[in-house]
Amino acid sequence: MSLTGKNKCRLTPLILGSSRWTSKGQEPKAYQTPYGEVSIARHVYQTGEGGTTFCPLERDARIILTSTPRFAMQISHKYGEGPAARVVKDLTDNHGRPIAESFVQNTAAAVAAVVQAKEEQWHYATPKLQEPIRTVSVGVDGTCMFVVDDGHRQAMVGSISLYDKEGERHHTIYVAATPEYGKETFYQRMSREIDHVRQLYPQARLTAVADGSEDNWTFTRQYTQDECVDFYHASAYLDWVAKAVHPRSPTARQEWLEDRRHKLKHEKDYAKKLLTEMENLPVAGLSESVLEELSKAKTYFTNHHQQMKYAQRVEAKMPIGSGVTEAACKTIVKMRMCRGGAKWKEEGAAGVLSLRTLIYTEERWQQFWAKIDRYGFPIAIGA
Repeated sequence: MSLTGKNKCRLTPLILGSSRWTSKGQEPKAYQTPYGEVSIARHVYQTGEGGTTFCPLERDARIILTSTPRFAMQISHKYGEGPAARVVKDLTDNHGRPIAESFVQNTAAAVAAVVQAKEEQWHYATPKLQEPIRTVSVGVDGTCMFVVDDGHRQAMVGSISLYDKEGERHHTIYVAATPEYGKETFYQRMSREIDHVRQLYPQARLTAVADGSEDNWTFTRQYTQDECVDFYHASAYLDWVAKAVHPRSPTARQEWLEDRRHKLKHEKDYAKKLLTEMENLPVAGLSESVLEELSKAKTYFTNHHQQMKYAQRVEAKMPIGSGVTEAACKTIVKMRMCRGGAKWKEEGAAGVLSLRTLIYTEERWQQFWAKIDRYGFPIAIGA
């Protein structure tokens, strides 16, 4: 190595693929860290044809755009939880680290792009669990969010939960996708996760718990015929039936409702008995609205009574509610994507949802950054 001028030196050329890259010398560049901005003179390489450049320091230091990995981790996590303006205020007020909103958005977008690009190649380990897993419960649901140029559309959320023999939930994997006609992206992500979990727990009973939407069952039936319609959705229809049974007595109505809900949950095949009771109810004198609600309840129980084996599932200590998935709709989508005045473009929304599913699935956020540390930040050569 020989000096050729201030801050310049002649280095051995790099051979990358079939191209020969030579150093242009040391060029200064500012990098962002949790503790402030740092300017470093680093070697930048280029081929004899000019154009794209390559900086070994950025590759080896796992630089993300202009951010160190730790700072990018902090920023993208915070952006996954709240808008850029809030991230800027938090860093300024609580960490003495002022940055621009655009830096937050660009850095988080770059991280999210890696999450999405590597979702098929990078597999994440399930935490070491204290108890053997007896049941794997799959749930899918949709919730609305506002998409620019497309209005309110349904984003999809899925959960894959692991239960022990006592019915205790030990771990949940979250999946989400932005609104998409056909839902192909979401279904592909769910399929990968289900396949992975089945390999980990081949002896576990795979079951599906969801509401009555036929789309949900069409997907889950690829993996299991063991189905359970959410108990709380089913029992909500009994509110309508109770009005037909006791249209003039709120007290008697409540007593009937509590009795039937208890029996639906604890007596085997009681859903069929309830359906028979609905079909034999005298309807003379009932209002049009009560008749309409009763008709909806009968239709629901007709379509789903085979998925209402709650007593058997309670006895087997298996889940009977889709609360995990419904809570995920709120946590993963609503809390971040549906803030007052929020309007999303598809790319930005997809990036944030990819961050949130990693953040909220236990240990995956840490594993993702361990992979960045091991494999580097997969960007095209260029500085």
